[in-house]
Amino acid sequence: MLQRDAMTMDVEFRHLRAFASVARHRSFSRAAEELLITQPALSRTVAQLEGNLSVRLLDRSSRHVELTDTGAEFLVHVERVLATLDQALAVAHHRVTLRLGFSWLLPDPWTQQTVSRFEESTGATVALTRTDDPLQALRQRALDIAVVRGDVDAPKGARTLHLFDEPRIAVCSEHCDLARLGHLDWTDVRHWPLVVNTVSGTTGPWSWPADQRPERIIETSNYDEWLETVAANRGIGIVPEVAQRRTRHPALRYIPLTDAPASPVSLVHFPDAQRALIRRFLEAAVQTAAQ
Repeated sequence: MLQRDAMTMDVEFRHLRAFASVARHRSFSRAAEELLITQPALSRTVAQLEGNLSVRLLDRSSRHVELTDTGAEFLVHVERVLATLDQALAVAHHRVTLRLGFSWLLPDPWTQQTVSRFEESTGATVALTRTDDPLQALRQRALDIAVVRGDVDAPKGARTLHLFDEPRIAVCSEHCDLARLGHLDWTDVRHWPLVVNTVSGTTGPWSWPADQRPERIIETSNYDEWLETVAANRGIGIVPEVAQRRTRHPALRYIPLTDAPASPVSLVHFPDAQRALIRRFLEAAVQTAAQ
């Protein structure tokens, strides 16, 4: 009894999946392609299974791989076990949630396509969480991944993945003189009072060399404050173009901005949190960004 228990403990699900794939395809090469491993690694795994069980499951003497009588009987039970495992994993995945944090206006259509791709491929759910400071929420482990615009000062130990860049645009009150000019050059921003979101804004005095910075800065601490301060004609704002498509305010006017550097969009995460799930989301994010 002790010897049989020891043999059973040496058999892992990777052994069963490897054997089932080879049995289904009757080919080590095609099974290796399906499992995304090398053929020598697959051969070693199946050989380990046979060695642990002390039986021959596959006949490799012919040009095609065939099941032995014991292998054919064993396959019936293996497929039943794997089907039960897959059902259990599906139930677990549907109860898993990935927390994606953002401060304002998620990029579109990247967000919708990435979330859809990730949820369809994993069965997990993405919870979209708006917070004024996503990086602080990430530090507190209230988020799994943070969407961040602009230059990123990531928490210690966190990793940053740059996705793409967004063009910038100027915004001002309908009563501002800039609304009548029709355009603004990046180097001329310094001549205007600049409204800055100090927590999650993409543009601030840090965006220019010291001798080219705007002379007057009006500070706000979130997107809504920034928006209403610009609308109240306290100063102008600089924002990614997504705001023009998504933010409709009767008191605002959007002004083309020439020669402005693009605003980067990045994902920030800790590598020790939900590794497999985060890896799958990052893969979906990169695939969508590359389209």
